Amino acid sequence: MKAQDLMAKAVQAAASAKVLLDTGDADGASNRAYYAMFDAARAALLASGFDVGKTHKGVLNAFSDRLVKNGPLPKEIGRLLKHAEAFRYVADYESDPVELSDAREMVEQAETFVATMRVEFMPEESNDDNYGMEP
Repeated sequence: MKAQDLMAKAVQAAASAKVLLDTGDADGASNRAYYAMFDAARAALLASGFDVGKTHKGVLNAFSDRLVKNGPLPKEIGRLLKHAEAFRYVADYESDPVELSDAREMVEQAETFVATMRVEFMPEESNDDNYGMEP
């Protein structure tokens, strides 16, 4: 898979998260927000020439090591991805649902994260086609 394909998936997942949030599905919105960020992180790694790994943990660790700790991204961006992972776990595996206010924050953070990855790692595409999102 190419970085551009993963970024398109990320943008679609962010849009889906927003739709789910609008219907009151906090768990579904949290899941899609996480996957928007996860695919955007994979796209950023690929665009930077790094292996994306085969597991969620592998991707998150590679993103942190290569693009946050030793790379161009601020630590806050790395924290957003880890935060999203925690909420996705609750949404998918815990018996208590994610609060709607937390899901709303997750969706907003996913939009910010995806837009940041596009601008930082795919500037030619963020100028040509914004995938329906503001850069």
